[in-house]
Amino acid sequence: LILEKKYSSYLEIGCDTNSNFSNILIPKKIGVDPNLGGTHKMTSDEFFKINKENFDLIFIDGLHITDQVNRDIENSLRCLNPRGLILLHDCLPKKIWSQIVPCIYSKWNGDVWKSLVKLRTKVDINTYTIIADHGIGVIFREKNKNILNLSSSKLNNLKFKDYYKNHNEYMNLLSVEKFFELIKSH
Repeated sequence: LILEKKYSSYLEIGCDTNSNFSNILIPKKIGVDPNLGGTHKMTSDEFFKINKENFDLIFIDGLHITDQVNRDIENSLRCLNPRGLILLHDCLPKKIWSQIVPCIYSKWNGDVWKSLVKLRTKVDINTYTIIADHGIGVIFREKNKNILNLSSSKLNNLKFKDYYKNHNEYMNLLSVEKFFELIKSH
């Protein structure tokens, strides 16, 4: 993705042990994690208060609670370069236990999926979910090409059963191959 789009700057929110961050080859990269990895030992909220830089690619894999994810997305959109892209990890929980907040299961995705569903209703944000790993959300700052029509009361009361019954529609799913076709044409 970095090579295809000729990106030169990268921000990662939630680096943990740097298993992803250390493998990113790009001229400028910043990692934010309050506990272990990255280059900035602070919360994402603290980082965004002091950040003055913009980024081509932002990967959000921090605190997997929808309120925090919403803030990380909003803050990331403010510092995203015009041709930039945001990736959001853990968007496809496989079991109800994987998305319960607080964490009660070892393979925890949190309720990140709710943040992506909310974005799908915005006219100026275009999103997809790649069927890979635990689901990778893709966020473009552009006109929504497949808007999801949900009432605000439905959005504010999403339950796992809603996700389970409607995840194909809610998540706007893409294969890895289709994602790279999309990127090449974008």
